[in-house]
Amino acid sequence: MTPPTDHSPGTAAELAWLAYQAMGESKKRYFDFLQQLKQKYQINEMPSIAENLKLEKLLREHDKKVAAFSDAMSNIEDPAARLALITKLSDDKVAVETH
Repeated sequence: MTPPTDHSPGTAAELAWLAYQAMGESKKRYFDFLQQLKQKYQINEMPSIAENLKLEKLLREHDKKVAAFSDAMSNIEDPAARLALITKLSDDKVAVETH
């Protein structure tokens, strides 16, 4: 798949939306795995070296997704497109919090 070459405000905002979604998915993977490790702690087990390495990897992946989202937001030059995306992000956050 080739990346879009259209640099219209809608495209920049759409790329930022996709980056936001990817960031949310990486956050979920990280916290889901962290929850699994918490269960081990509760029964006095320690995570293995492999589990600690996986946790570090998940955190690095999430950090990259956060940076990509930040870059994508910086690329939105049209104020109306930025405001529309921020509104969409706010609506998405409220929807997630109410479920």
